Amino acid sequence: MADEVRDLLKQVTNDLSRVNDEFSRKAEECLTEVKNTGKLSEQTKAEVDKLATSQTELSGKLEDLQARLGEVEQKGARRGGNGDDGMKSIGQQAIENQAMKDFAQSVQGGRRVSVPVKNVISTDIATGVVEPQRLPGIDVMPKQRLFIRDLIAGGRTTSPAIFWVQQTGFTNAARVVAESTAKPYSDIDFATKITPVVTIAHMFKASKQIMDDFAQLQSMIDAEMRYGLKYVEEQEILFGSGTGGHLEGIVPQASEFAPAFAPDARTEIDDLRLAILQAQLARLPIDGFVVHFTDWAKIELTKDTTGGYILANPLRIAGPTLWGRPVVETEIPQFEGEFLAGAFQTGAQIFDREEANVVISTENVDDFEKNMISVRCEERLALAVKRPEAFVTGAFGTAVPAP
Repeated sequence: MADEVRDLLKQVTNDLSRVNDEFSRKAEECLTEVKNTGKLSEQTKAEVDKLATSQTELSGKLEDLQARLGEVEQKGARRGGNGDDGMKSIGQQAIENQAMKDFAQSVQGGRRVSVPVKNVISTDIATGVVEPQRLPGIDVMPKQRLFIRDLIAGGRTTSPAIFWVQQTGFTNAARVVAESTAKPYSDIDFATKITPVVTIAHMFKASKQIMDDFAQLQSMIDAEMRYGLKYVEEQEILFGSGTGGHLEGIVPQASEFAPAFAPDARTEIDDLRLAILQAQLARLPIDGFVVHFTDWAKIELTKDTTGGYILANPLRIAGPTLWGRPVVETEIPQFEGEFLAGAFQTGAQIFDREEANVVISTENVDDFEKNMISVRCEERLALAVKRPEAFVTGAFGTAVPAP
């Protein structure tokens, strides 16, 4: 097989040498013609162009056949012989094909030949020759939408604690007073409150090389760490115990749900309206609800006796609201079957001492020695629940208190 390719190479080499000689002679004729007439005739130009095209085509064929010869020799050395068609290499099958032989004999420029090649599978290709397609970006895990903070009034502080004064009682003794009669005294009670600033933080380890070589990974880690921080923040705002460095959350301080009465065919929708009533009686009108995803789905799927939706409209796109107040859905398991209704804007306030930030260091423990980096994400904030009675929490279906 290698001998056939060498013969073909010899033929193409001779043809190329002949064309080169003709091209050189024609170049001398061109110089003479220009010297005598001052220009080239159209016929001479056409002959020169044809020779140049032949020269280019033959040079390409020569390089291609040289590459094929090298491949045939390498395949033969590795396989120890030609074998049958099922074991022949691609190059070997191509060279032995009759169409290729006919093409070699005619040496026709610009002709395309279809050569059938069989038994070529992906395992025959060396690693790295055909690279897998890489999809852009990183497929990140799904995240809960966080909205609790948006309900609460915001603020900032530059201190490690918030000191504030709260009115805890008011005895109203005002009445009609007759002329020359002593006026009554009313009582107003106050209490001082101190709310400490707490820290929420976590860390991540990575090699310096991967962070330097994959910039997108760094931005993704920043986003994931900030989200992890805010997810814990939301749980602290709702359920923080107030001890051991935790925020004092809203739910542990909220008033227990005590419905004033039980309407006929009572539903979850009724319970949220009764919570509004309870807060109104405490003179702190509710401006939002927090419910679990599952409970909100039950509410939206409530139907009347004819099978029509009472609250939801499947054809309408609108934010979740009920009784004119926004509804925030959460996935926190403690909330399933329960709710929180409150005057979030007036009853509580968040004070940011240090907003969520990401810091990278190479000097933690043995990071410098191991070429590692430490990534820290933290924030500092305080939550002041100024009016615990402004919040009502409890389970759906809570019984009406006995008179």
